[in-house]
Amino acid sequence: MGVTMDGTKQQRRGNTRQRIQDVALELFAEQGYEKTSLREIAEHLDVTKAALYYHFKTKEEIIVSLFEDLTQPILDLIEWGRSQPHTLETKHEILRRYSQALVGAEPLFRFMQENQATVRELRIGDAFKDRMRDLRDIFIDPEAPLVEQVRCISAMFTLHAGMFVMQDVEGDSEKKHEAVLEVAMDLVTQAHQGARKES
Repeated sequence: MGVTMDGTKQQRRGNTRQRIQDVALELFAEQGYEKTSLREIAEHLDVTKAALYYHFKTKEEIIVSLFEDLTQPILDLIEWGRSQPHTLETKHEILRRYSQALVGAEPLFRFMQENQATVRELRIGDAFKDRMRDLRDIFIDPEAPLVEQVRCISAMFTLHAGMFVMQDVEGDSEKKHEAVLEVAMDLVTQAHQGARKES
């Protein structure tokens, strides 16, 4: 967010926007996207509908803005990754950063998983697939053996699985997170060693 001459006001407005996004996402998750109205979101926030309108005119705008905000770190990561050498260190760093981006975007991804029809309608799904494709492209070596490319892609999906599949497994969420990241790192290390053996 750019800081204007009046940085404090800009930030405070940013916070209202974020509060709207957070509350909307909670309501969408609890009672479904279709059943939630802008009026309800305003009531939960204890603001007038006009105040809500100042930031968002429709529910779609809220979800699309959430998608853009929460996947921005993934876009930043892709941008960064494109300028890096295809080394093991780079790949480990990509996984670390991607893992953090996923944690920040977890409520949104849960929404996307549970509301696939809405996601298709709003075309967020397409944008997300493009982001995943771009991430894959900075992550795999096209000249590496196929098995090693699959290992690299599996590392990315390990992080996704960790987010969804592990959430109802017993244990401390921080520790689960570390374990998932470690497995992803191992896969990439294996892929890297395998590719070097072949070359």
